[in-house]
Amino acid sequence: MLNVEFTGATVLGQGGLESRPLAIADGFIVDEVPGKAIDLAGYMILPGIIDVHGDGFERHLAPRRGAMKTLSEGLVAAEAELAANGITTAVLAQFVSWEGGLRGIEFADQVFRAIRKVSPELVTDLRGQLRFETHMLDLYPTIPQRMADWGLSYIVFNDHLPHGRLAEGKLPKRMVGQALKAGRNPEAHLKLMQDLHANGPDVSSALDTLCATLAAQGIQMGSHDDTTPQGRAAWRKRGVFVAEFPETLLAAEAAAEAGDQVVLGSPNVVRGGSHNGNVSAIDLIMMGIGGALASDYHYPSPRRAAFMLADSGVISLSQAWHLVSSGPASVLGLTDRGSLEIGKRADVLVLNAATRRVAMTMAGGRVSYMSGEIAARLVA
Repeated sequence: MLNVEFTGATVLGQGGLESRPLAIADGFIVDEVPGKAIDLAGYMILPGIIDVHGDGFERHLAPRRGAMKTLSEGLVAAEAELAANGITTAVLAQFVSWEGGLRGIEFADQVFRAIRKVSPELVTDLRGQLRFETHMLDLYPTIPQRMADWGLSYIVFNDHLPHGRLAEGKLPKRMVGQALKAGRNPEAHLKLMQDLHANGPDVSSALDTLCATLAAQGIQMGSHDDTTPQGRAAWRKRGVFVAEFPETLLAAEAAAEAGDQVVLGSPNVVRGGSHNGNVSAIDLIMMGIGGALASDYHYPSPRRAAFMLADSGVISLSQAWHLVSSGPASVLGLTDRGSLEIGKRADVLVLNAATRRVAMTMAGGRVSYMSGEIAARLVA
């Protein structure tokens, strides 16, 4: 860990960027560190980014089908990308889905066990999140024990079945490609989807029971891609208080009005809208909806989204950075990080003030990434 006082930089506080020193000792932000000062003139210091939901790590674990046999090496590579983008706490969202293959139960078991094994050796705080497809009723009895075995405290429920086409007896789009990726015969894959679709009438009551069990275990729960206020209300009744990426304005408004935690996608902000026609994250933020921005599938996006929001005058830099630091910390119940207050964990992001490129990332007072001139300053 570095015990050091940074001087000469601008530091982000609740009122904006301030010219003041920032001292770090034993992994925490402190009043001062006598005798060890580093001049960071030309840089800005911000709280480390907390990514509350991202699946960009998938490309590191399996860049090609069957190409990655040692998942621990893939996690090391994923952590390097996270750190290079200023992320100090990362929730890795791994599917358990009927899609199979890299989203099947067997691969998920490998991923979560690898996270549990490798994460203590890394600097970035890596946490797993189970993304579970709701119609896989046969797995419901096993989920509570699997969560315990995998060391997980967060589950998000998805339903990506193409119910409309299945109900009409039509062939789902991209079905053959999905089947081949999963290593299944296309006819068998279609039959699986049809059988899961037929589970529909039993899903609601099964979810009631499963969520009650998980809540008793202290598991945090979220829903994914809400479309209606009624659907969000049903999730809330089950104790599912996080709404990830609501697809419609009505669903987002309902979640916010009820006090649920609303997570939006930072790529939606960077793109200026959803890639598939859902409600704009920028519009929601302008309405005061959304407590956190997640990387979703692109780790550079949280940093870029925060500055885009601030530069365009939608909200201030402090408010924008809240969406990628203290806001996500609140979603995850992490009271020890998210801001640069004295006594907090030294999760720190240093950016070149002119280019806003990441110069250094620190998690818990340890350097996870460093580049360019700032390295020379610390060595000197």
